[in-house]
Amino acid sequence: MYENNKEKLAYCLYARKSSESDERQAMSIESQVKEMSALVEKENISIKEIRSESYSAKVSGTRLVFNQMIEDIKSGIFNAILTWAPDRLSRNAGDLGALIDLMDAQKLYTIKTFSQVFSDNPNEKFLLMILCSQAKLENDNRGLNVKRGIRAKCEMGWRPCMPPLGYYNRALNNIKDIIIDPERGPIVKEMFYRVAYLGESGRKLKKWLDSIHFTIKSGRPVQLSLILSMLKNPFYYGEFEYPIGSGRWYKGSHEPIIGKDVFDMVQASRIGPRNVKYGAKAFAFKMILKCGNCGGSIVGEEKFKKLLDGTFTHHIYYHCSKTLERKCSKHYLTEEELAKKLLLFIEDLDMNKIFVSQSLKSSFSEYKKIASQVLAQQNINFKEDDIDIKSYASYIFKEGNNREKESL
Repeated sequence: MYENNKEKLAYCLYARKSSESDERQAMSIESQVKEMSALVEKENISIKEIRSESYSAKVSGTRLVFNQMIEDIKSGIFNAILTWAPDRLSRNAGDLGALIDLMDAQKLYTIKTFSQVFSDNPNEKFLLMILCSQAKLENDNRGLNVKRGIRAKCEMGWRPCMPPLGYYNRALNNIKDIIIDPERGPIVKEMFYRVAYLGESGRKLKKWLDSIHFTIKSGRPVQLSLILSMLKNPFYYGEFEYPIGSGRWYKGSHEPIIGKDVFDMVQASRIGPRNVKYGAKAFAFKMILKCGNCGGSIVGEEKFKKLLDGTFTHHIYYHCSKTLERKCSKHYLTEEELAKKLLLFIEDLDMNKIFVSQSLKSSFSEYKKIASQVLAQQNINFKEDDIDIKSYASYIFKEGNNREKESL
């Protein structure tokens, strides 16, 4: 047999160390190579190549170096493996099966570890399978124990990750808990109140936070994405979902920064009673007006406020986009106020001296035609001059839909 003829065995020294937490106590790659090199000198073993990698062996077929070693054994470059322990080669059934198949095919003659030798005979192959299967069993049990531990933590009210901004972990007398950060907690609370009661946007919050030099723990300014994420985080009112999206909710043991009512008001002010995709909102007057102060475009903005009875009030505001003048001083107007001002403006217009769009002329003609038919059916005397384009424009501003208003 080849195991009795060392000169015919071409060894590959394989060392592996996983970076995952389950193998933190395993010997380092350098230590494995050092120990096995000493064994090589002691037993006069021929090492053809040393290969190593830092990768978990939990899942089969994922280790590039191991996979290449298997291919090299198939092609005859190596016919023996030297490694620290069987679990360095495999912690899963797939890779273990590949090794056993190579032994059965007379391509892999020996697997030598620091304390054992596994050759191509039934008893030694069976022992190799038991040791590698034991490593897999330890992995599986460790995973189950970790999940049980996490679930137990959640049921005790401890979210198994770093607390959000406004809290920090404290260890006192070997007892760990999450407490409100006395420096950042009050500011986080004011963030929620500003959104809930003042309707401030995320950008306004960032501007305010930057003005008071509010930072995260690393000392860097708070980014807008983090602000928006914080406003959606239920941890601040005392509950959390773990894992996210699982639908499993837990009551936290930490002190809430805000109440559930404030959190609900924030969600209502940010989202409103319905979900609207970006760019899907239509505002009647934004395309026909310019800012009288700087000439910039006018934009519309929706605001929702949740009432005590659970219903929502809805308002539309128009204001300068400030694209031309960042410090434009013009204030916003509600859509109702703007419509009244536009009606007064129309009343003062001389329709003979202004340009009337073709779309307005066409819709006005159609309107007069329908009006004459309806009035004739009611036996009401009607002259076309009784309805002029100015009164029609006023009617559109009062009763028309957004598309009709934009056509003006």
